[in-house]
Amino acid sequence: MKGKVYLVGAGPGDPELLTLRALRVLESADVVLHDDLVTSAILDRASPAAQVINVGKRCGRKTFSQEGINQLMVSYASDGYTVVRLQGGDPLIFGRAGEEITALRDAGVEFEIVPGVTSVLGAAAAAQVSLTDRRVASSVIFTTGHHCGGKNADAWPAANPRGTGSSATIVVYMPTDIASIAEQLSTAGWKGETPCLLVSNASTAHETAFLTTLAELPQVPQLPSPKLLIVGMAVKAASLKRMCHSLIPTAWP
Repeated sequence: MKGKVYLVGAGPGDPELLTLRALRVLESADVVLHDDLVTSAILDRASPAAQVINVGKRCGRKTFSQEGINQLMVSYASDGYTVVRLQGGDPLIFGRAGEEITALRDAGVEFEIVPGVTSVLGAAAAAQVSLTDRRVASSVIFTTGHHCGGKNADAWPAANPRGTGSSATIVVYMPTDIASIAEQLSTAGWKGETPCLLVSNASTAHETAFLTTLAELPQVPQLPSPKLLIVGMAVKAASLKRMCHSLIPTAWP
């Protein structure tokens, strides 16, 4: 018997944002290996007969090492089981999918990747803001807060030097040190009045967000994880009525 592994994106949290493919695979899985960020509402979609195992790594706490997760996938698949490796958002964005793909290939295990809605898309949709806007933002840059500390300021893209025309929207996943990120962006040339949107638990009933500026960003209250930070002029259009609290000046630049 030969099993198969599916690397599945669970989306930002709302089960309505699962893809049809993800839902079908989840319903038919024998084993589900899921991260902490996957909500209970999504896990409830798994087959009642499935073995559901939390292999999450969060805030420095590890239930399983990455090597242990790799071994579980290979072991269950080798025993003929259908395995779903379920991750929040999209498995190909800060999900260690590269390491898992390598492990599965090296073991000769058949696998398939089922993409998901990455969390920033859920956050942007809820805030009714476009991440790109030809008037102010022609590109989007994804980075992670876990690797921002200690980097030089030139690791961040420079803002438009004249403060006009199209620039970038920066998305920081898992922003652990907000004050440090704000300082580094300022050093890279981003102005203090640049709009920033900090979002926690995007697309779920616990969704919270603060719309602020780069200068005021360190004053935003600590929000629970999972969270992300969106920086750039495109954020200026975020809807306060829809989801946001605000710490913003009287008028935007």
